[in-house]
Amino acid sequence: MQLRTITVFGALFALSAVAQASDSPVGTWKNIDDETHQAKALIQISQDADGELSGRIVKLLQHPDAVCDKCDGELKGRPVLGMTILWGLKQDGEAWRGGKIIDPKSGSVYSASLKVLDGGRKLDVHGYIGISLLGRSQVWERQ
Repeated sequence: MQLRTITVFGALFALSAVAQASDSPVGTWKNIDDETHQAKALIQISQDADGELSGRIVKLLQHPDAVCDKCDGELKGRPVLGMTILWGLKQDGEAWRGGKIIDPKSGSVYSASLKVLDGGRKLDVHGYIGISLLGRSQVWERQ
C-alpha cells in the first residue's frame, strides 16, 4: 500500500513540475526571421534569484559569425552569438513585463513583454516603444 501511495505522489509531483514549466518562459526558444521566415537563432531564457528573466543567443542558425555593427556602446562590433538580447523582465500575472529587448540587426532597443502560449510550446515576444499597443510581436517556439 505504501508503494502505491509513493508512486501516486511521485506522479502528481512530476505532473505539477511539467505544468509549472509550461507556464514559464525559462528554457530554449527558436525565433524566426520576420523577412525570410527562416529559423534565425536559439535563445536561452533564464531566471535569476530575484525572479528576473534574461535571454541570450546560444546558437545562430543563419550567420554564425554575425556581429552587432549597428549597436551602440559596448555592444558595437561584438559577436551576436552569446549576446544578451533580453533582460529585466518580471512576472506580472500570466505575462512578464518591464524588460528590454535589443534587435542585433538594427541595434535598436525596445521595451519588452513575454507571454507563454499554447501550453508552453510558444512564446509571444512583444517589443514596443512607448505604450505596448504600438509595437510588434514575434512568436518563438520552445526547443
